[in-house]
Amino acid sequence: MAGVNPASPIPTPTRADTGAAAVLRRTAVPVGALAGVVAAFAYVGVVDPNEPGHYPVCPLLHYTGLYCPGCGGLRSAHAFVHGDIPTALQDNALAVVGCLVFAVVWIVWVVRAARGRPQRIELQPVHLWILIPLLLVFTVVRNLPFGGWLHP
Repeated sequence: MAGVNPASPIPTPTRADTGAAAVLRRTAVPVGALAGVVAAFAYVGVVDPNEPGHYPVCPLLHYTGLYCPGCGGLRSAHAFVHGDIPTALQDNALAVVGCLVFAVVWIVWVVRAARGRPQRIELQPVHLWILIPLLLVFTVVRNLPFGGWLHP
């Protein structure tokens, strides 16, 4: 399938792996993942989460009155689909950042898959040590009086 260069641990594509059919085969999974994300965003774009009764209520908000990190995510996605970025940021700024991070990761995934490179993204403990406190700080700040601008 792929030749191995003794000087490099990364397999180099052989002639059989460089055709259009091979590239389409290697990019099928990232394209399928994107199709699922596009379908989900299309549904949220059509079915407005601002109208009650279409989506379940956040249990944390319902029972405690506190906003979780995901509260407003559907409204943010709806605004994002309609090109209303200020409203999307108002509803859930972290969700908008997540969309942008997904776009970058997806592009890297497709390029690496098309080139026949490994597609693994290995999260190191430092990534979790950054992500978890970020989510906690976002959650706490949006529930404090001065964090009202982060309420959905």
